[in-house]
Amino acid sequence: MADTYELILNLRAIRDYRPEPISNEDLAAILEAGRWTGSSKNSQSWSFIALTDGERIKGLAEHGDYAQPIRDSAATIVLVQEPGGNTFDIGRVAQNMMLAAKAVGVASCPVTLHRYKEAAAFLGIPDGAVARYAISLGYPADDAKPRRFGGRKPAKQVIKLDSN
Repeated sequence: MADTYELILNLRAIRDYRPEPISNEDLAAILEAGRWTGSSKNSQSWSFIALTDGERIKGLAEHGDYAQPIRDSAATIVLVQEPGGNTFDIGRVAQNMMLAAKAVGVASCPVTLHRYKEAAAFLGIPDGAVARYAISLGYPADDAKPRRFGGRKPAKQVIKLDSN
C-alpha cells in the first residue's frame, strides 16, 4: 500500500519534457491503465486517441487556450467521451493514466481543449462524441518541476466528518 499511496500523494502535473519519443512499451502501459479504469455501470463509454506525430500534436494544441504542454509533448492522449458517457468517468481515466505514467517514469499534464467541437473535427471523431480533455506526456526534463500554486488547502477546510 505504501508505494501506491506515495505515488498518489506525489503525483504532480509536469509540463517540461525531454525531446525524446515515448517508448511503445510505456505508451501501451499508460493506455492499458486507462482501458482498465472502472466506469459507471461498466459502460466504458470512452476511447483514446494517442498522438505521437509532432505536426498532429501541434495541430491539436490549437484547440486549447493553455495547451503549451501539448505542443511540447512527445505524445498526447485525447480522452474521447463517447455518447452516453460522463465527465466523472473521463476524470477517473485521466487520473489512472497519469498515475500509470508516473509509475513508468513518464511525466504528464492534463489539458483542456477549450474548442472541443473543433478538436473533434480535427481528430475525425464521430458526432455525439466529445474530445474536451487530453493528457500531454513526455519524459521529464532534468530541471522539470511542478508549478506551485500554494500547495493544498488545510484538511479542516476540505474534510468534514459526519459523526454522531
